[in-house]
Amino acid sequence: MPEAAAPAPTVDPAFRADVKRGLAQPEPAVPARWLYDTRGSELFDAITRLDEYYPTRTETAIMRDNAAAIAAAAGKGGALIEFGAGSVTKTPLMLDALEPDHYVPIDISGDYLRASAAELQQDHPDLAIDPIEADFTKPFDLPDEIAGLERIGFFPGSTIGNFVPRSAADLLRTFRDILRDGSKLLIGMDRIKDLDRLRAAYDDRDGVTAAFNKNLLTRMQRELGAELDPDAFVHEARWNEMLGRIEMHLVAVRDTAIALDGERFAFARGDSIHTENSHKYGPRGARCLLLAGGWTPTHEWTDPAGDFAFILAEAQPNRFAP
Repeated sequence: MPEAAAPAPTVDPAFRADVKRGLAQPEPAVPARWLYDTRGSELFDAITRLDEYYPTRTETAIMRDNAAAIAAAAGKGGALIEFGAGSVTKTPLMLDALEPDHYVPIDISGDYLRASAAELQQDHPDLAIDPIEADFTKPFDLPDEIAGLERIGFFPGSTIGNFVPRSAADLLRTFRDILRDGSKLLIGMDRIKDLDRLRAAYDDRDGVTAAFNKNLLTRMQRELGAELDPDAFVHEARWNEMLGRIEMHLVAVRDTAIALDGERFAFARGDSIHTENSHKYGPRGARCLLLAGGWTPTHEWTDPAGDFAFILAEAQPNRFAP
């Protein structure tokens, strides 16, 4: 008997909708969260280990060097809820420092999340771990088991920088609603620095970031059945001075088109698909963003060069007046 055909991949309908809507915009763009399928998550994990990519090792050093102070300020026990957990690279540092009773990692890439959580469980056999596959930009339910526990949100890696300030404030308010009044949030924020260092961090000489960006095109082919030529696009990292951010683009090197569901999206040479932002914040800007999102900064730790900030904030009750 002939072998049965492999089942078609399960496609999130939101992915198809976002791609079609994004490609139809006057300035084509696809939300950055769709960069993170299993392959994308693996590539990003590789990016964090590159010499050029300073954020991960800098933030890790801040957490390691200040673990006791972070634990004293944030408190021990309770539930640690990590938004966008992915490979849980930095999580062991916080687990060792905070000694939570429960750990809830949340990520949109379910397979990668579950594999990472299983690996973490082997190293922490007595810790209750409940991974949740979810888009953390939208409301979702936390496990009933943590109902009576103090909650600490964990959002490292300067992922907040991927969101434009308006959306970043909305996301922080969503976190507050999920975690509730009295909870705390540990968040990483990258700072503005030498532009050559910034560009190199998002366009490494080994091409790992380029592969990460172009994986979006491969995913569109595989999951959505899009007709396109990945070689017609190249990765480009740009600094936008006015908006204080690095932008990632897929730039057409020749006239080309992407066909999807009977629609054709044309790209002239030099046109691009905007795939990701990474906003950089000064100290005051970071604190104002947290306040706009309903979080009051209480403590801040940085590296000696001031390249990166790790901030503790609290969801204090809303005040009637100043």
